[in-house]
This record gives sequence, C-alpha cells and structure tokens, in this order.
Amino acid sequence: MRDAIIVGAIRTPVGRRKGGLSHIHPVDLSGHILQALAERVGFDPATVDDVVWGCVSQVGEQSWNVARNAVLAAGWPETVPGTTVDRQCGSSQQAVAFAAAAVIAGQADLVVAGGVESMTRVPMGASVGDSAGVPYGQSIRTRYAGAAGFDANAAIPFNQGIGAEMIAARWGLSRSQLDEYALSSHARAAAAADSGAFTAELSPVDGIAADEGIRRNSSLAALGALPTPFRPDGVVTAGTASQISDGAAALAVTTSSWAAEHGLTPLARIHTSVVAADDPIIMLTAPIPATAKALARAGLSIADIGAYEVNEAFAPVVLAWLAETGADPTRLNPRGGAIALGHPLGASGARLMTTLLHHMRDNDIRYGLQTMCEGGGMANATILELL
Repeated sequence: MRDAIIVGAIRTPVGRRKGGLSHIHPVDLSGHILQALAERVGFDPATVDDVVWGCVSQVGEQSWNVARNAVLAAGWPETVPGTTVDRQCGSSQQAVAFAAAAVIAGQADLVVAGGVESMTRVPMGASVGDSAGVPYGQSIRTRYAGAAGFDANAAIPFNQGIGAEMIAARWGLSRSQLDEYALSSHARAAAAADSGAFTAELSPVDGIAADEGIRRNSSLAALGALPTPFRPDGVVTAGTASQISDGAAALAVTTSSWAAEHGLTPLARIHTSVVAADDPIIMLTAPIPATAKALARAGLSIADIGAYEVNEAFAPVVLAWLAETGADPTRLNPRGGAIALGHPLGASGARLMTTLLHHMRDNDIRYGLQTMCEGGGMANATILELL
C-alpha cells in the first residue's frame, strides 16, 4: 500500500511588512525556496511530478499561476509543471494534502508542496476593488442579511477581526488573557531563535537569516495601550493578531518506496489530513471541528499528540481551541506562532508544518497536529507521524 511521507521541509525567514524580503518578487522568493529544498534534500528537480503552491492574493505579481512561474524562476527543467491553490490562510497546508493524495493514489511519485505570500508587494485585498469587482453576489448577502457580524453593505461583508471579537465574547476571553498569550508567543519564538531551534528549517535569503517579527522588548503595558480597531469596546488589537508578512516555505512529499529507491531519508508520514467548515461569519472556529475530525479519522486522542501548531491568526482563535479540545497548553505552538513570527498567508500552512516537523524531530515526538482557520469559515487539520 502506498503512503505519503515528507523527505524535506524548509522555509525562508518570515519578513516583516516592508522589511528585509520586501524587495524580492514573490516568484523569485518561491524559486529560491524550491532551489534550497532540492539542494538540501538531494533530489533531482527533473524527477518532480508536480509543484502545488499555495497563494491567497493571486493578482499582479502573484497572478498567472505563481507555481509554474516559480519552477521556471528556480531554474528547474521546463518539464516540471506547477499549479496554484487557494484555501485562504490554509492554502499551502492544502497543497501538502493534495500532494499526499497524489502520491498515495499513484498519480505521482514526488510532489513539492508549499506556498508564498509577499504581503508587502501584493497587499491583502488587492484582488478586490472597483475594477476587479467583489467576491460576494446577492445570494450570499440575502442568505446572511441581518445576521450579527455580517455587514451587508460592505464590499467584504465577512470580517475576520469581528469574528475574532465574537470568539472572545463567546468563550469569555478577556483583554488581559489575550495580551498575556501574545506576549508568550513572542517569548517562545525568541527562545527558539536564541537556542538555534530554527536554524535547520531556515534558508537565508539575501542576507536575511532570521525571522523579523519577534518583539523581544514587548510588555503587557505596551500591549495594553494598543487600540481595539474592530470594536470600540473590544479586546482584540494588532498585538493579539498575526503580523502582515512576506515569506515562502516548501516540503517534498513522496512514498516510502520511492524515497528508498532514490536514497532519500523519510522524516515523517502524513498520517491524516482533513478539511472542515463552520460558520463563515464568526469565520475562525473551524479548527475545533477540524481537529475533532482528524483525531477521529486517525483513531487518536488529543492526549496522543505531542505537539500542536494552531495558527495564531488572532489570540482568541487559539485560546478557544484550547478550551474546546482540552489540549495541553505546554504543547501548543512551542516555538511561537504567527503573532510573533508573522503570517505570510499562502506560505503559512507550509511554514507551520516545517516548524512542527523540525520540533518533532528535535524532541522525538511521535505525533504532531497542525490546524489553522481560513477565510470562509474553513480549516485544515493534518496529523504527522515521526519516522
């Protein structure tokens, strides 16, 4: 029976908006990480059956199939195809799921999956506007008209910031709890960076060798002074939200037999992969049912999972997930999350998986789980098993 294993996982440092990676075209950033992956793993790019690449804002520099353009930018053979997928923030996690399905089905032997987002060069929402149009027709506006949190008069009637505020209210999360969580994310990320924990997963780009978003001098006082942009009496701030960022990440997915034939070292098995959906207005709660679905399909309990990567789109997302799953908070985002490291949308799924995999290997953790909320009220969940 064919399986799906990961033989390599690598990422760029995550750059801050207008930071060290902002001068690099997203196609070139993608090409860099493809080159680095092939060199580090040791596979011949000519043997890659497909490149599946996540990207959210597929407009301008990220349009016209960034995956195929990345292959050409990497200098890989013109015979290597590529396709670009959009499952919002989970795009590159979905890319890995598609890669795993392809190799298990026998449609491919080696697939590279990952993603990119240059949020400096292609701002979030760049694909929406007077000339481009809006993504929601009258049917959706009619369906949700009058629902709390839905602004029928807005070009984008679903608002993730409002969703985060709704989660905080539903789970009774205070401003101080969110600020404390955000501060801990920076502390965990700083500790990981200082210990060299990120070194093996990183590929420096143009002299940028470290994640730029970690704030070592943040404090509860500084976080407490930030405004609440989504609701005047709200609890969510820029400090308890993910950072706008630039970056790319990639994983090589194949089968155990193909890896053995080509002298590649298996790192982890893609044990279980699911996708789930929930209320699109509150938008950010689907990691909870996605986690339950993945665990049920895997025949595992949350206690069996030694590490979890839950994307820190907003602090309430993670704290609500903890409350509902009963997960051990000491196993959550052990190297920090998107609040500290940043959230380059199309790259984040692959970035989280790369970080999770390296943490599992460094600490001999058998099972790891990754999940992340996505626009439209969706979530992917993936369980990795260390090999």
